[in-house]
Amino acid sequence: MNPVWIVGAGPGAPDLLTLRAARLIEQAEVLVWTDSLVNPQIAALAPPHCERIRTSTLTLEQVLELLVDRARAGRRVVRLHDGDPCLYGALAEQVCRLADSGLDVEVVPGLSAYQATAAALGRELTIPGLVQTIVLGRAGGRTGVPERESLARLAALRASLCLYLSARHVEEVQAELLRHYPADTPVAIGYRVSWPDQQITVVPLADMARVSRELSLIRTTLYVVSAALAAPQQARSRLYSASHRHLFRGGAPEDDAPPHQPPAAASAASP
Repeated sequence: MNPVWIVGAGPGAPDLLTLRAARLIEQAEVLVWTDSLVNPQIAALAPPHCERIRTSTLTLEQVLELLVDRARAGRRVVRLHDGDPCLYGALAEQVCRLADSGLDVEVVPGLSAYQATAAALGRELTIPGLVQTIVLGRAGGRTGVPERESLARLAALRASLCLYLSARHVEEVQAELLRHYPADTPVAIGYRVSWPDQQITVVPLADMARVSRELSLIRTTLYVVSAALAAPQQARSRLYSASHRHLFRGGAPEDDAPPHQPPAAASAASP
């Protein structure tokens, strides 16, 4: 029996699909897809004979019932998620139910919106000497988050903070972030990133809520909060410095490398 493939469609643009994802969609006999979030051009890659099932009006239980039914009938089933199914995709529930039904699952990752946003801006989110950590999180909302992962705790790191599913709570989010980040910290507000109607606006943190409301953003919105978005151009990675020696390129020793043993000491140690 074929496994059920849970496939990430990426942020929206069809040409940002992975090759593996595109191949599986093109071979699907049943495509169960998140039509409210996935670009229809991606679903259109499935062959003409493929049964296409939209999930925007279905509960998770109904989706799982369809997956189990079609897979047990021996058909090639692709469950198509927006973005990366490992992020806010109800993946755990689906894998558990499918496993309980005796079905194997294969997960195919997809490019996430935070990556597409940074790429569209031509910015790196990990700048040497400035920020080396990326945090993916969300406001609490109806789902809630564990207290140890509260926005206050995440913001206290002052890392490159990528917030999903938070536009409906942007005023509260901005107020909390201002307790930790300077008011002029750049925030990229990304709406439907990589779609034809993409909007990416970079504003100071102090204007995050106002601009979000002016743009009427309540869904399919990502916030990237990071000093790296305005990093000085002279910042560079030590890995590519001429003074950095590693396995594939010679050069001066690293600053923290142990000094070479002097010849005299080496001779004294010899028998």
